[in-house]
Amino acid sequence: MYEHSKTQRFFLEGPILVTPKTASDARGLFSENWREDIFGQLVGQNISFKQDNLSLSHNKGTVRGLHGQKTPNAVGKLVQVLQGAVYDVAVDIRRESPTYGRYIGVKLDDHTRSQFWIPEGFLHGYETLEDDTLVFYKQSGYYAHDSEICIAWDDPALAIDWTVTREQAIVSDKDADAEGFTGFDSPF
Repeated sequence: MYEHSKTQRFFLEGPILVTPKTASDARGLFSENWREDIFGQLVGQNISFKQDNLSLSHNKGTVRGLHGQKTPNAVGKLVQVLQGAVYDVAVDIRRESPTYGRYIGVKLDDHTRSQFWIPEGFLHGYETLEDDTLVFYKQSGYYAHDSEICIAWDDPALAIDWTVTREQAIVSDKDADAEGFTGFDSPF
């Protein structure tokens, strides 16, 4: 199944959207969500995932991000929505990249079951589009608090097209107090 997935590439080199093929019948559905060999071919390198994460947001308009980790603890993420929907964003923070500071946003939901690959060198964040949204993601490395990067999700320098304003968004204290992108010194 995974080898017959639909993939979408973007103007930002690195992130890809993978929609695994699904077989369904009267019982429900079956989808092969992860195959190391096929995924490695899609992204052009072997990826070994070290940590799985699950995040439940009770309210529509919850924003999580923009987050990343500095080298040597940088991580890539493979994100999928199990319930509900999100607007998922990857921001290029690779200094030598022609798309430095630009972003790609995709809708992920439990209907398409698409997966968004966000490699090292990108910030990641999302906004929930429905109540009780459940997000699952695999990481290529472990969470390392001392290496964490947290950039303001609504920084005007990034001009991300969120559907909520700062006043409407539900965010953590950490995300509300995140540094701006303009003064950010990228480690990539």
